[in-house]
Amino acid sequence: MAQYTRALAPGALKDKVIVLTGGANGIGAALVEYACEHGAYVCFGDLAAEAGEAIAQKVNASNSSPPRAVFVQTDVTSYDSVLKLFDTAMDTYGHIDHAVAGAGITEIGNPFDPALDMESIRQPPTTKVLDVNLNGCIYVARIASVYLRQNRPEATKADRSITLISSVAGFKESPGLFIYQASKHGVLGLMRSLRLYLHGPEAAHAIRINAICPWMTQTGMVRGVQDAWYAAGLPVNTPLDVGKVIAAVMGDDGLNGASMYVEGGRAWEIERNLDRLEPQWLGEEPARTLARGQAVLGSGMDWTK
Repeated sequence: MAQYTRALAPGALKDKVIVLTGGANGIGAALVEYACEHGAYVCFGDLAAEAGEAIAQKVNASNSSPPRAVFVQTDVTSYDSVLKLFDTAMDTYGHIDHAVAGAGITEIGNPFDPALDMESIRQPPTTKVLDVNLNGCIYVARIASVYLRQNRPEATKADRSITLISSVAGFKESPGLFIYQASKHGVLGLMRSLRLYLHGPEAAHAIRINAICPWMTQTGMVRGVQDAWYAAGLPVNTPLDVGKVIAAVMGDDGLNGASMYVEGGRAWEIERNLDRLEPQWLGEEPARTLARGQAVLGSGMDWTK
């Protein structure tokens, strides 16, 4: 993998409007503050109303108009709730430049518990992890694909982007996180399916899309394993570490279709090496055939005709 060393360029987020889900705690909260410190306006949502309001109050201490940050209590499993978040951003700022799908939760229970028997298996597992982690990203990306195109003159070349938050579990096995891992794989799949569709040669949207895959990060989601992790001396991200990578990716107007693995505050891009090494891990002959097939499919515009 190629290390991604680009920092947020000076002025890259100045006066940009960002819509963010999952902004009340952890990585999302760090990103709200960091982006606002660098001149952005952020409309962010989360279920945690008290924490979200506290962050907005802190960011808006200077009483600027319009407010530097706006919090909207948001349930990403509800399409209407995500729409309300985007509508609030449009009503407040008049346009949107970037969207970040950051809401996420970890595994709930054990859907493959060895204690399951012929009676208990009749109760289906919860779909909440999929609804938050994957469907929430789909909702954000779908709505953003329209809202980011609004209130912009045809001649403008202003940069617009969508950033999806996946995980190391999006590409590396994570035993015990069965539904969580499936959801984070799905987030990378969503990004890959949209990177040419939204920003390819035939795309009408001209919106960049990228994904972030953090490894161990100091949030409430890792309490069960953090002691053993620290004892092993393994690298750890702070929420701000990951927030800075997200901000740099948002501000990098030449970056589309990338996945950033974030470890100990450093980032590596995954996708280019997957493509470059495909003849080695897949085989030269099937790689050539696959490339021909991908060229026929193009940006995927014909699938839904």
